[in-house]
Amino acid sequence: MLRGIAGRLVLASIAVALLPFHARGETLAELYEKAKADKEIVFYSGGPAAPHESRAKLFMQQYPGIEVKVTGGFSNVLNAEIEKQMAAKRLAVDMAFFQTVQDFVTWKQQGKLMSFRPDGFEQIYPNFKDPDGAYMSFSANALTYAYNTAAVKPEDAPKSALDFLKPMFAGKLITCYPADDDATLYLFHIIIQKYGWNWMTKYTANKPNYVQGHLPVARSVATGENIATFDASSSVWEFRRQGKLDVVWSGEDETPVFTLTGGIFKDAPHPNAAKLYMTWFLAKEQQSRVGSFSSRQDVAPPEGFKPLTSYKIANNYREFMVDEKLIESLRKRMEGFTGPVVNKGGVR
Repeated sequence: MLRGIAGRLVLASIAVALLPFHARGETLAELYEKAKADKEIVFYSGGPAAPHESRAKLFMQQYPGIEVKVTGGFSNVLNAEIEKQMAAKRLAVDMAFFQTVQDFVTWKQQGKLMSFRPDGFEQIYPNFKDPDGAYMSFSANALTYAYNTAAVKPEDAPKSALDFLKPMFAGKLITCYPADDDATLYLFHIIIQKYGWNWMTKYTANKPNYVQGHLPVARSVATGENIATFDASSSVWEFRRQGKLDVVWSGEDETPVFTLTGGIFKDAPHPNAAKLYMTWFLAKEQQSRVGSFSSRQDVAPPEGFKPLTSYKIANNYREFMVDEKLIESLRKRMEGFTGPVVNKGGVR
């Protein structure tokens, strides 16, 4: 009997050893030993660099000898820079974290991404990851409503997209340019699917304002320059804690969810350091600090919020973004309403 049990244990050990290496996931300690030789990590991140720079400092304290170099900016600008590096066969970046999930879908199809399943990969919501580990989401963001608490009474707070057509909001509404920002385009698409293009005509008649980036949207509503938006990302949460604005989750309309997706390039100059950072970033300890909802099912929601799946959400962002014909037609039509993008600077 003992011999039989021992035999089965040996066979089980052999089976585990024969699993594909990326399927098992290395520990942080194992990855650190390999990453020391790389000495640095280079990654590009869509949106402000500041949150990633703060996280990078913590990483460098925990893993001395590995420098983290972060470049922040608009996802739809940084992805073009990566494409240039790839075309020149001089890739300078190890990995990227963008909201333009379609880039990762394309890069996987082109064989330009490394298949890597870090520890905790199995806890990521299924539609937030590529099953082969070529890319995965590290945070999820919802675009809720937000209003300035000094200018709008709670009873007047918008509860559906139709409320943003009211005269009280004329000239005082703000969103990102839908033709420029993918998540905002998804947002407008969801609204128009429900209420029709006539809603967009009426919304335009209410003289809304447009900017690049969700952080300027949050700042504008917080200061009272504009008094409401239906395009509030987690950038508004700090102002919410300060009491300058409040957030509304619509019970009438679906709240769109978009993701910050990441992946390591197959030709990354510092592959082991990139694996270490990605594994560290996905760990529960870091995911509890991401500043928005985690992509992991086993991480609690941010303080003051319920789990993301308990809200009425639209959660087909990736499927939407890979429909190139639809995206192209929507961008053109949206520009007809908003006019061309006016660039006012960076996203810090």
